[in-house]
Amino acid sequence: MQPSRISFIYDRAALAGAGEAARNFWHGPLWRMSVHGLITPGGDGTGAGLVDGAKARVLICDDDPLLLELMEFRLRAKGYEVIKAVDGAEALAKAEQDRPDIIVLDAMMPKADGLEVLARLKADPALSETPVIMLTARKAERDIVSALEKGADDYLVKPFIPEELLARLARLISRKSGKR
Repeated sequence: MQPSRISFIYDRAALAGAGEAARNFWHGPLWRMSVHGLITPGGDGTGAGLVDGAKARVLICDDDPLLLELMEFRLRAKGYEVIKAVDGAEALAKAEQDRPDIIVLDAMMPKADGLEVLARLKADPALSETPVIMLTARKAERDIVSALEKGADDYLVKPFIPEELLARLARLISRKSGKR
């Protein structure tokens, strides 16, 4: 079975203006069934979702429930184990408790913003080597440079292409496990 070539660009504003039928399509079983049948379960056979033969654990941190659901679906389809957090405080707690292999972090979240979470993760000796991808709507040069200076391993601006995020995740995970 061929891996999916479907990609979407997540744009909450466009979806919000699309009307009830479009929103129901994205949330409803029709979308899940049509996409599910096109994605190879467990990934595309490349082992992209594996660390030392086990499923890689990805912590995704975002306060947007729709984005969390869509990212969780795509990551699980590629063979990743997914841990979700909806605010900065929960992201820190789950990072400490679950020890993910990689973290996808929004910059604008309640309780603690993504840059504060990033700084605290990188200051913690047990988590400092965990790769972090910032996934945020902030696209100003100062935001990008600030995140990279604070230790972000990559930076992706919303709206984004999910396949690009998956490729960046796979690259960072393989680098972490020493499989360049």
